[in-house]
Amino acid sequence: MTTKENSTTAKNLRDIFVDGLKDIYWAENALVKTLPKMFENATDIRLKTAIKDHLAQTKEHVNRLEKVFECIGEDAEGKKCAAMEGILKEGDEMLQETEEGAVRDAAIIASSQKVEHYEITSYGTLAAYAKTLNERNALDYLLRTLGEEKKADCLLSSIADTNLNSQAMTDSLQSKNMKAV
Repeated sequence: MTTKENSTTAKNLRDIFVDGLKDIYWAENALVKTLPKMFENATDIRLKTAIKDHLAQTKEHVNRLEKVFECIGEDAEGKKCAAMEGILKEGDEMLQETEEGAVRDAAIIASSQKVEHYEITSYGTLAAYAKTLNERNALDYLLRTLGEEKKADCLLSSIADTNLNSQAMTDSLQSKNMKAV
């Protein structure tokens, strides 16, 4: 299958780089709007703290991306990211389809890690492009954010592993047993 070129068709690596920056800029701004809802729905104090901290960090990621755009001589603008839009929509559905408590917290962690993995992939790729394009200042900003996204993912895993997933399983079994009565 071949695709038709149009005026927005990427013609070189820089075009792909700029397009990727626009995607992740949209994604980070969407997260700034989404994280407060996750915070309100979480019950585990460690998870609530992690979400609150990550919201502040995500706002910094937006600022950093604006600096990246400036470094490469482009206007900071977002382009709707279909991948992130889908991940966020799925996360919203999980919130609606889970009971409050450990089960919902486990679902929030799962959704959050999908977001983190998408961001890790995006920032890793953008950093590789920046390196190839010899955009050293942009590379520094992108690598700093990449490191923070990796740490956020590890923190979410540790929260899930510190009894939260086990509590979600116990809560699920109790709920199932109560329905059977």
